[in-house]
Amino acid sequence: MKTILVSLMLVFTSALYSQNEDVKQVVITFFKGFHAKDTITMKSVCAEKMILQSVSVSSKGTKLKNEKPQSFYQSIATIPATILFEERILNYSIQVDGAMAHIWTPYEFFINGKFSHKGVNAFTLFKENEQWKIVYLIDTRRK
Repeated sequence: MKTILVSLMLVFTSALYSQNEDVKQVVITFFKGFHAKDTITMKSVCAEKMILQSVSVSSKGTKLKNEKPQSFYQSIATIPATILFEERILNYSIQVDGAMAHIWTPYEFFINGKFSHKGVNAFTLFKENEQWKIVYLIDTRRK
């Protein structure tokens, strides 16, 4: 009996790890495209009607900004080649329940090697036809 329980726990743990890695890979692919200014790669892991929002904090207060996916992709595609940027993900906190997943990723953002700002990304994903897609992305931005 003990062997059966241990075997079941190992199978369950392995399945959870695999599912978490699948979800994490979607975010890794998103950032691979982001850093390369490759909107085709980014779109491959995003839902067509993805919701994008940003929360920024300044001396004037806190603002919530909505952005349309097409405007977001356009802004990435038109960044000049002379500008290098890197969003360094510090950690992945992943939660999955069936066909929905949530990933919380603290980050630090650098432009041409210099620190610009930091914050957190919150990704919500939906699994349809055995493929995970980002349906919602909100981030915070603090200097």
